[in-house]
Amino acid sequence: MRCRSKLTCLAATMILSAAIAVSGCAGGLSPSASAQEGSVLQDPPELVSQNGVLQARIVVAREQVDVAGRKLQALTYNGHYMPPTLRFRPGDRMELDLENRLGENTNLHVHGLHVSPAGNSDNIFLHIHPGQTFHYSYQFPENLLPGTYWYHPHPHPTSAPQVAGGMSGIIIVDGLKQELPPDLRNITEHVIALKDFQVDGDAIKTVPLEIGAPTNRTVNGQLNPTVKIRPGEVQLWRLANISANIYYNVQLQGQQFQVIGHDGNPVDRTFAADSLLLAAGARFDVLVRGGPPGSAQLQTLAYNTGPAGNQFPQATLATLVSEGAPVPPVDLPATVGPFEDLSNATLAAQRTIVFSETDNPDAFFINGKLFDPNRVDIQSKLNTVEEWTIRNESNEEHSFHVHVNHFQLMSINGQPHQGHGWQDTASIPAKGQIVIRIHFINYTGKTVLHCHILNHEDLGMMAVLEIVP
Repeated sequence: MRCRSKLTCLAATMILSAAIAVSGCAGGLSPSASAQEGSVLQDPPELVSQNGVLQARIVVAREQVDVAGRKLQALTYNGHYMPPTLRFRPGDRMELDLENRLGENTNLHVHGLHVSPAGNSDNIFLHIHPGQTFHYSYQFPENLLPGTYWYHPHPHPTSAPQVAGGMSGIIIVDGLKQELPPDLRNITEHVIALKDFQVDGDAIKTVPLEIGAPTNRTVNGQLNPTVKIRPGEVQLWRLANISANIYYNVQLQGQQFQVIGHDGNPVDRTFAADSLLLAAGARFDVLVRGGPPGSAQLQTLAYNTGPAGNQFPQATLATLVSEGAPVPPVDLPATVGPFEDLSNATLAAQRTIVFSETDNPDAFFINGKLFDPNRVDIQSKLNTVEEWTIRNESNEEHSFHVHVNHFQLMSINGQPHQGHGWQDTASIPAKGQIVIRIHFINYTGKTVLHCHILNHEDLGMMAVLEIVP
């Protein structure tokens, strides 16, 4: 199993040395950390828009935090390992000041949101220097889709160590519950933010990052928290993989998830799933119904990303406890929201995009090139639909992600795929390929597509996409 992090380690060691002390190998928590295991799930605090505007200030700093029952140095947003959820409605505006108190550059990406990539909006080419405060301004469209998104830093080449250090949080665009039947519009909802961390002494490890090393998987920064539900009660869970590198293959013992949204896109037809694969960066909005009195484990199942990838072991994430007075049964919805089906769209272009990699030294390529922010790799025209065949020539899966516009996943390894909506992240099988169709609407400017396994992104697996009028 290869570390896949040599260049990241070199760059991050140079940049982060003033902020992070590293002294040993990654490992699990000490036994003292188990004191908090089994505590009741805590949803993150929220910053909520008022009168159409969300005013927020986020301070980036290295601080000691309580995480999974232990005090550890971490890279934090507003002093928290699990930072505030940003919550607003379609058509709102967000005015956000990001203050950088780290000893390195950073910036902010609002993952999955359909918003301008230019200026002081979702511009990942910006670098906010130590000691600087930058003002971000986002005007969200009226037709922004309700669902679950997330935010994290995107500075090249140190995205992986910053996210692994703790810098990731949830975004909720309101309106999803209003798409449900009346009996379900006031149900309890929970953020299930999946974050993992490795430990180095008294700090969360940031360098060197070995993807397959032992790690601590948390929900909202808690170790195996308890989620309470009444028998028959229906809850909305916002499952989100907001970690730097790893995959989650999530299962709730003895029960099925009813999927109502994927990557912030309500589905046109809900579907039941025994398990859900959350590649790095992916999200699912699901309904969960309380079973008979008792408990069931929310687990991530063992998952292998290929001969050159990683074998992630099974682990318990949380425990669902069904107790109390039963709730009268209600029917789950069959549909949520329509989407624009691109199956019969007129195609302005068909492209082949190749993901590849080398070993010794580790390097990751798109179309044979390492990332260069000054080079435009793909130029696409606004108000057109394109079909991309994304081929993976490596022996491990990659988590494909594109900014600004979501896509429709058409096929996987030649087999037609019906996801019942659009998405912004998809796993490309080892030695396989996916075909997507993407409609470029509303916004022009330079943005990126990349592997959301952030070690791979930092090591070159990112390309510049320019959307032109």
